[in-house]
Amino acid sequence: MDYKTAGVDVTAGRAFVERIKSCVEKTHKSEVIGGLGGFGGCIKIPKGYESPVLVSGTDGVGTKLDLAQQYGFHFGVGIDLVAMCVNDVITNGARPLFFLDYIASGTLTPDDLAEVIEGIAEGCNQSDCSLLGGETAEMPGFYPNGRYDLAGFCVGIVENGDLIDGTQINTEDQIIGIKSNGIHSNGFSLVRKVLAMANANEGTQYGRSQDNLIKSLLEPTAIYAQLVGKLLREKLPIHGMTHITGGGLPENLPRIFPSGLIPHIDITSWVISEIFDWLRNAGDIPEIDLWNTFNMGIGFCLIVPKNVVNNTLEIINESGFEAWNIGKVVESPDKSNHIDILGIPS
Repeated sequence: MDYKTAGVDVTAGRAFVERIKSCVEKTHKSEVIGGLGGFGGCIKIPKGYESPVLVSGTDGVGTKLDLAQQYGFHFGVGIDLVAMCVNDVITNGARPLFFLDYIASGTLTPDDLAEVIEGIAEGCNQSDCSLLGGETAEMPGFYPNGRYDLAGFCVGIVENGDLIDGTQINTEDQIIGIKSNGIHSNGFSLVRKVLAMANANEGTQYGRSQDNLIKSLLEPTAIYAQLVGKLLREKLPIHGMTHITGGGLPENLPRIFPSGLIPHIDITSWVISEIFDWLRNAGDIPEIDLWNTFNMGIGFCLIVPKNVVNNTLEIINESGFEAWNIGKVVESPDKSNHIDILGIPS
């Protein structure tokens, strides 16, 4: 009996690290010290900061992984992993600095996992941050053969005086919603139940354009880091930012609001993707559950003063994103923190 017989191939693991080395090192910025393979990744604090604050975030991809592994969409979930962490970190105005990943599998499947790492590297390139390192763990008997799980960790940096935490939000500020890529990486436990109920498969189409359902569901999460960075460099005042993840707009928007203020949202102000209509109809999902589970077409929100709304929308559109003025900040009638969504049952 040896380690390989027990299910862990150390030689294959070393070969895998060599295989992914080039795509990882292509993400390295000038601040990175050393290369891949050490016990810890090293990076210098970038120049130009007087009082730097480090902002950290961690997340996974959730049960979207089950669907992705079923249909072989390994590259996309690598991007998802980065997006779910980076989109959180940038809400404080931070520039993503570096990313770490953790991959656990039953038995090492080099081709599939190399695609995942390539997707992670692509996500880091889209975020302009370095993939500093990671861990690939073989856990035979714990995970089924051919299955893997992912976790990601991002650290960003921001000048203390530029930290965005929602404390400047005030009444009459406007809420700009930036379009999502569809479902992103939330609500897939419900999605998978609906797919089973509808007997959907790789050939299922939906909507007026008859798009492929599985491909649309597995579209990687949009990464908003470069867009937010551009807005911050333009010195436009941003009073708050939210990443619309699990819990949708009702859970995520109020999280950053000062006590006594709430977001008032008009759901007629943007075009909701047909993928959400398909889910509603195929699963007979109540409207309130849709809004409390999915992003409903809004992946990221900015809270800005009224006088900069047009300039902000112009920059967003020039950057290749679609966005709408979806609401405003109002006083809460009962001084509590919740969300007032016009047309949605509470």
